[in-house]
Amino acid sequence: MDDTAFLEEVAERLFSLGGAEAVAVGGSRAQGTARADSDWDLAVYYRGAFSPQELRDIGWEGHVSELGEWGGGVFNGGAWLTIAGRRVDVHYRDLDVVEREVAEAEDGRFRIEPLMFHLAGIPTYLLAAELAVNRTLRGELPRPSYPAPLRRSAPAQWWDRADALFSYARSGHAARGRVAQAVGMSVEAATCAAHAATAARGVWVTNEKTLLERTGLHEVLDGCVRHVGEDAVAFVDAVARHCEDAVAAARADVSDPSPR
Repeated sequence: MDDTAFLEEVAERLFSLGGAEAVAVGGSRAQGTARADSDWDLAVYYRGAFSPQELRDIGWEGHVSELGEWGGGVFNGGAWLTIAGRRVDVHYRDLDVVEREVAEAEDGRFRIEPLMFHLAGIPTYLLAAELAVNRTLRGELPRPSYPAPLRRSAPAQWWDRADALFSYARSGHAARGRVAQAVGMSVEAATCAAHAATAARGVWVTNEKTLLERTGLHEVLDGCVRHVGEDAVAFVDAVARHCEDAVAAARADVSDPSPR
């Protein structure tokens, strides 16, 4: 079965689940950057009652979570599956929650929620970002543009978080010789700074995988880590300075104000 037929078959099965109103493909498969071994990210948008047991009953190999099992926030569960020899991630998306968070983002409001495998957590406007960049396979979904109020509010909120983390990394860990903690917290802070820079430019972010590269901070951060040595305070200061410069440059970048 080729990829096109595979995707059509899986989308149709997901769309047949009770409560499902739309199915979308995301990640590299939606953005045309997938490698041969890239997994498949699919989202089931449902309204009202939704039963993960129906997904289990299809019989695909893998783990299917309950609703709320992945933390109970906006990223409220899903499945890790192997279908026809391909790795497939399925995400549950409650349309009532999606519509609420899109409305919040349009007014410039959001929260940052913890989520496994994410250094800085996820902004609740991730749900709007997914709608903007994913490809709808079944049903109908809106495609929001980056809201101007969010572009004004998000950079400050992310940078305040980064600045506080750098401060504690410096005084709470680096100054006391706790190098590992200082490095770990600085990386988290740099990730927050990258969120601030992308928000300032009106660029949607759906995950952290390439976030540092997209803001020019990945190479800088790797270089700092390689030379941390015994001077953890100098390391934190160097990373913080580069991050502050990146965010300032993003805020000053008005050559192309259109959101992406």
